[in-house]
Order: sequence, then C-alpha cells, then structure tokens
Amino acid sequence: MQPDASAAYSLLSAQAVRGRAHRMLAIGIADRLPHFRVDLDRLDTAIDLVLETTHKTYPSLDVPFHSRWRHFVVDGLDRWAAADAAASWRDRATRARAAFDLAIVSVLLDAGAGAQWRYRDAATGRSIGRSEGLALASFDMFVRGELSSSPGDPLRAEADVLAKLSDDTLRRAFQVTGDNPLLNIVGRAALLRRLGALVAGKPDVFGRGDTPRPGGLFDHLAAAAVGGTIAAPAILAQLLRQFGGIWPSRLELMGVPLGDCWRHSSLVTADATSELVPLHKLSQWLAYSLIEPLQAADMTVLDIDGLTGLAEYRNGGLFIDTGVLAFRDAAASARAHEVASMLVVEWRALTVALLDRLAEGLRRRLGLDAVSFPLAKVLEGGTWAAGRIIARKLRADGSPPVNVISDGTVF
Repeated sequence: MQPDASAAYSLLSAQAVRGRAHRMLAIGIADRLPHFRVDLDRLDTAIDLVLETTHKTYPSLDVPFHSRWRHFVVDGLDRWAAADAAASWRDRATRARAAFDLAIVSVLLDAGAGAQWRYRDAATGRSIGRSEGLALASFDMFVRGELSSSPGDPLRAEADVLAKLSDDTLRRAFQVTGDNPLLNIVGRAALLRRLGALVAGKPDVFGRGDTPRPGGLFDHLAAAAVGGTIAAPAILAQLLRQFGGIWPSRLELMGVPLGDCWRHSSLVTADATSELVPLHKLSQWLAYSLIEPLQAADMTVLDIDGLTGLAEYRNGGLFIDTGVLAFRDAAASARAHEVASMLVVEWRALTVALLDRLAEGLRRRLGLDAVSFPLAKVLEGGTWAAGRIIARKLRADGSPPVNVISDGTVF
C-alpha cells in the first residue's frame, strides 16, 4: 500500500458504502438534497409490497439468499445442480473453483440488458430477458466449455481464454443480433478480457491450486480464513482489491482505482475522500453469490448482514414507485442520465440506506431478527422482485423510473 493510500482503501468496503449512504439519507431527510425528496411516511407502502411479494413467493418464509444461483433455476429445473451432479469432482476445492468461475463471469456479465434483448432457452423454448436471460446465456456458454482450453474439462473459465475473448464470441453466445440488441456487448466483452489479463498476471492469488482462473480466488479466500471461517465483508474487500483493475477508467485516489464509486457535492468530508460515494453494486452482488460455494466447501461465512443492499434499478425503483423518493424536478424522470450524474449517484446511495430501513420494518412485521432474516433474504424475498412488479404495473415495458445510460458494467 502506498503511504497515502489508506484513505482510498477505506472506500473499498461495505462499511464505507453503508456509512456514506446513511449520511446521504440524513441529508435527504433534512430536505437538503438537490435531486430527490425523501418521504419516510411512505416507507410502509414499500414494506407492504415487499411483504406481500415475499409471502406469495415463499409462503413458509424459507427464503434463500439473494444471489446469482437463483437465476440458474428455471421452471423448477436447477441448471447448476444438474451440471454439478453430472461432474466428477476430484475434491471440494475443484468444485468450488468451478462454481467461483461461473459466478464471477456470470455476475460480471449481469449489467442491465435493456428492454428489447431476449435469450432463447433451448431447454424450455422460452425467450427470457433481463437478469434471468443473462444468467442462462452465461451459464450455457460456461457449460459448453467456451471459456475452457481443456476439451475434457469444460466447467472452467481460464485466464488465457478470457483474455482473448472476442466481441463476436460473446455476441453469438448471447444471441445478439440487430433485432435482438444487448446493451453494450462490446463493453461486456472488454470487461471479461480485462478480467482474464488481470487473473493471468496474479498467479500468486489466482493460481494457487490450478492454472490461473477467476475461480482460484477460492483458494485465496480459503487461505485467509481462520479455522474455516470468513466474514462476508472480508469477501467483498478481497473482490474489490483483487478485481479493481478490471473496471473501466473511472475515479482513482492516490493511484488506487475506486471501481463503482462516484462524486456527489452534498457528501463533504474533511479528508481526501470528500464528495466520494462508494456503491460497489456488482462486487457486492458477487460477494453474495460466492457465499453458497464457500458453504458447500464446508467453510463458514459470518456477518452476512455486513454487506449492504444493492444500489441497482429494481431496488431503487421500488422506492420511487412507492413514493418514498420523489424527483424535485418532475421532468427529470423523462430524461436520460449518465451513471456518474449526481442524480443517479444520489438515487443509488439513498437506495442502500433505505433498504436498511425497510429491512428493519419488515423484520418487525414478521417478528424475526437480522440473524434469522438477514438482508440477503430481504433482497431475495423481496425488494428486487417487488421493484420489478410495481415497475410493470406502472409502465408497460417494466422499465425503471430513472432512465440510466448504462455502459454495461454498473447496473
């Protein structure tokens, strides 16, 4: 670490995301934000919808964690469970590396697909869009061995294959055509190439138990665990540090790339991190998605609630569509906004803090605590699905209430 880089590294944590998000909410409650008004009296409306959605989907409240693994289950068929059962794993570590490979690649490809794109699923004949479609496309690409250089071992994503992945290969895998456009396919392919190059350049991290591959992070985390135990925020911290170099050129501080971190003039501090708002949405989504492979490898993951809610358009849309958040300028809802715009940064930070508030209220209604119903279950039960439901009720295409110009690497 550079002598002056501690301030930058302090932003690479779930604690920083949560702390700054709640500061943003406090400013909003004081009615001093430039783009949104906050009406906490409407929070019960959002809780009502999330409660109804959760009970409908999980009547027994046996809610799984919010993770990428949920999207590999379609019409009752668990695609990963089937591939897992058919594989001949040498040991649990081999299986975990494959699961890590799949989760990492699939999550990194999970930025918003746009309203038009669909993936035709060969197993069901259905055309599936958005996150679920992206999940199936990435899963099929993975199990076909398109990211492996070993013909007899398809369930792996190798650094050298990722580093050479062409735009056209990804277009074919995701069935992208002029009539079936996927937002920023070029940016997605470039992200995977950067991932491959970075992993290849860190054999001490990603090549401990095999040739360099994203799934080698499992061995790195296992080595850092104490007595087979690791905290969820520590998983995120490693993701942010190890994968920081793959993101497009954005903000840096003291030479440290900050990833999904942006500026907002209302969040002033007395140090070098003034006006910086970390959110780390895809990295946290990935951290949630690595919990189950770690548990399957007999590791214990603690402090899952140490991660935050995800600052993305379904969770954020829920709060606008239920009236918890309101545009100061009504015309802003009709305009397109860059990810780096203060309006989007403000909205995303408020979303993280409001998810904590909503989770508290939901647990009170259910008579449960954070241990039995952590935020990972609130999201899955949950806020993400409720955000989608209300979006479809209010807008014919189910689009979010904020039109964000995506580069394919944030939402």
